Amino acid sequence: MLTKALAPTLAAALMLAGNLAHAADWGVADLMQALSQQKSGKATFVEKKYIAMLDQPLEASGELSFTAPDRLEKRTLKPKPEALVLDGDKLLVERSNGRKLTVSLADRPEVAAFVESIRATLAGDRTALERFYAIALSGNAEQWQLVLTPTQPRMLKVISQVRIAGTRAAVKTVEFLQADGDHSEMTITGVDAR
Repeated sequence: MLTKALAPTLAAALMLAGNLAHAADWGVADLMQALSQQKSGKATFVEKKYIAMLDQPLEASGELSFTAPDRLEKRTLKPKPEALVLDGDKLLVERSNGRKLTVSLADRPEVAAFVESIRATLAGDRTALERFYAIALSGNAEQWQLVLTPTQPRMLKVISQVRIAGTRAAVKTVEFLQADGDHSEMTITGVDAR
């Protein structure tokens, strides 16, 4: 009778132990594998930039889209339209006043490092991330945080850390901590991944 009463508790304990063992086995390779399975996706974002000289954060919102392995678009709709389109090695910036600027990432390694924090994460490309960052992962598949610390002195003068968090293969937040103390936080919702 005591055995029958303990059976459900023992079964629950064994399941929990199994889940904890699985979580302990989960790591960067598993996260990168899950992320690499997403070939494209669209989402909306709200970004807040905290700048020391301002009392309130600057807020922007818009749409994001990603097509593996190397196309990323960030289209800001509010407060004013702007587009950043990354396609391979080229970054195109389109301003609301009609001005366009194209930057070659090969010519700007600090911009390349910044861009790869997002693009390589979305593509699940660990090798690309490790070219520019030391990687630390915490959490589990259901709630993880990837912390990227630049390894290049030139990049460290701009960004001290990038924190990317998510659930399974979905990125939910991106936070950039700047070397000067300013930072930005992007919340991503409505992810439609394929």
